Amino acid sequence: MRKLSICCALCLCASSASAALKPNDVKRLDQAAAVVGELRDAPDGGIPQDLWRKAECVVVIPSVKKAAFAIGGEAGSGVMSCRRANAWGAPVFMHLAKGSFGLQFGAEEIDLVLLVMNRTGADKLLQNKVSLGTDASLAAGPVGRSANAATDAQMNAEMLSYSRSRGIFAGIDLSGGALRPDTDANARAYGAGLSAHDIVEGSPHVAAPAAARSFQRALARDAGARTQK
Repeated sequence: MRKLSICCALCLCASSASAALKPNDVKRLDQAAAVVGELRDAPDGGIPQDLWRKAECVVVIPSVKKAAFAIGGEAGSGVMSCRRANAWGAPVFMHLAKGSFGLQFGAEEIDLVLLVMNRTGADKLLQNKVSLGTDASLAAGPVGRSANAATDAQMNAEMLSYSRSRGIFAGIDLSGGALRPDTDANARAYGAGLSAHDIVEGSPHVAAPAAARSFQRALARDAGARTQK
């Protein structure tokens, strides 16, 4: 019944979906693709490859500026994609609101990445708003080629968080931040009437915008080599 409802919603929304995203939406997708590609290609000190393969979803918030945290309101905008078997689904646009965290190393701008390690964590992010570290368990992710050195807290967390600043990759504590779907951008990409949950659950029947292809390709590099849990 759930799948039938999603299919009906897709049919109803097909005619109203916007033919083109706003330039900032396209920029968000392009920047997210670049961040993923650079993290995947990073020498020792990047996100462990086995964690990429185990992740259920990936959230990328590129180019978060220090001023956004100081002023308040929306601190950053990004995208989230979840796995469907060995493929990555249509991306959901997301907003990260200000938390109690700040930028490390005195940086003016950083890229943020969240690896969502299980379906429970993914389902929480698809709700209207989730408080990181409160509604969903969160830990600063381990870095390096292997995740063998990860702590119990890291391996049991629903989400692992990372940052990149001036070429330095590190885990970061994002506790206190509020992450929610960007309903306006999602409506432009997929048409009004589909929730973030519908977009994820409807994949691969939900057609991702053409501008998202580079982001999906960057994530799909390990599609055939997923570690089974």
